[in-house]
Amino acid sequence: MSSRTRGSRLTRLGTGATVGVLAAALAAAPAALPAAQAVLSPSSVAAAPKPKPVALDLATAGVPEVRAGLTSGAFTSVDLVGAYLERIQAISIDGPHLNAVRAINPAVYQEARALDKERKAGTVRGPLHGVPVLLKDNIDVKGMPTTAGSIALGNSYPADDAPIVKELREAGAVILGKVNLSEFANFITSGMPSGYSSLGGQVLNPYDASQTPSGSSSGSGVAAATGMAPLTIGTETSGSILSPAQASSVVGVKPTVGLVSRTGIIPISASQDTAGPMVKTVYDAAALLSAIAGVDPEDAATTDNPLAGTDFTGVLTEDALDGARIGYVANNNPLYQDALAALEAQGATLVPVTVANTSAPSILVQEFKRDMNAYLDRLPDAAPMQTFDDIRQYNIDHPEGQKFGQLYFDLGAQVDLEDPEQLAAYEANRDRGIAETRAAIDSVLEKNDLDAIVSSSGTTGVGARAGYPSVSVPMGYAANNLRPSSIVFLGTAWAEPELLALAYDYEQATQLRRTPEEINPSLFRCVTVQDAWAAGCTTIPTHQGR
Repeated sequence: MSSRTRGSRLTRLGTGATVGVLAAALAAAPAALPAAQAVLSPSSVAAAPKPKPVALDLATAGVPEVRAGLTSGAFTSVDLVGAYLERIQAISIDGPHLNAVRAINPAVYQEARALDKERKAGTVRGPLHGVPVLLKDNIDVKGMPTTAGSIALGNSYPADDAPIVKELREAGAVILGKVNLSEFANFITSGMPSGYSSLGGQVLNPYDASQTPSGSSSGSGVAAATGMAPLTIGTETSGSILSPAQASSVVGVKPTVGLVSRTGIIPISASQDTAGPMVKTVYDAAALLSAIAGVDPEDAATTDNPLAGTDFTGVLTEDALDGARIGYVANNNPLYQDALAALEAQGATLVPVTVANTSAPSILVQEFKRDMNAYLDRLPDAAPMQTFDDIRQYNIDHPEGQKFGQLYFDLGAQVDLEDPEQLAAYEANRDRGIAETRAAIDSVLEKNDLDAIVSSSGTTGVGARAGYPSVSVPMGYAANNLRPSSIVFLGTAWAEPELLALAYDYEQATQLRRTPEEINPSLFRCVTVQDAWAAGCTTIPTHQGR
């Protein structure tokens, strides 16, 4: 049977299942079954080893801790994969069922073993050698379907890895699997909850399950926050990295459009789309961004990328704020006020600023069909969906899978960029939107001689439309409900080195991030694999009546 006829989801196993059984790789399923009904067999896991304890706190571990353990021989990449799969089973599938991870790479153990073999032979590709990474499920990984959370694409297998996945492999990263997302990166309809998709279901916020995980990179944020992998990647068109990074209290980097290839990623808008890190720390973000930044001949936006090959970890310093001039957008959030005070304490001069936006209409609907067709055109001839219209028609024919409708597909179907009048209007709005937002940001930076602009997420939209970079860093938890907030550093094009340095200084000075287990322990009690919580969790108390 062709791999293109296989479905994918994580296998749910009974209590006491070992990590070797857990691995949840894809199993052959009848071609007639929709992907959402695909049957998975634990016996399909390729060479799953007996699980070994890993002396690592997965809830907090980042690249430095993982790298130190691999270098010292305290554990192997295979051991790490097993440990993270065990944690995914405990909190994404079982336990609180955060539902962040949608599918595990069926070849994950083979890939980890190969990297262990390289390390043993003296070859280490770089700081990510043997480090597991989870990818948003709109990014192509060969041998896995790229679904965008849609039942229509449940069996859509790409011909090859996306370029950023190839770059990750070249850097030695282990592709652990795919995470859930808001369906079609939250551009299928209006009014749909963030983190929901017809194929993957609903992702839950680990800091407060009653609150949105935000989107569209919901699974990336939740997986990063809860330590389901040391590294995750999300994508953003307008807010889809920065917003879920805040909701899950992680560091999110929305790069300059053109820093990272978009080829092999299910799109919304060529003008605004980008992929970027969602991780626990600024250092991890810098390490991950170093691996995926580059030039891609298929993505014209990357042609003049001046930061290709940059080691962003090399720019991190704890005195970057000393003498820096930072513009701040006013906000009454008490945590933001504390963050501004921390910037000043580190030596920054703060300047109040207002950042305008554009009056040009959004161009996302106008670009959606064109760019989706360009992605689909790269798929193998046997792909189940060949065009934008195929997906829309599938959804019309299967309304049971579209609880919230498909407004943006319907609007996109009305766009015809071969019509000169529509094309001219679109191009005018696109160019004006980009020009006005870039001018709004650059003029503030230049007029006030600023190194960056900060906000309490108030610059997300203008930065996205401009295609400019932002870095989101946790700034604490509200006093009345412990829900997380973040400070966002915004800069001009290609300002990632400066923004990461400033963000790192702030992060190191404040050390405010806390794990979901610390902030919301009741959600995790008796379900995590932490030995310290084992006592008293073996039985459920029974009420004996009045």
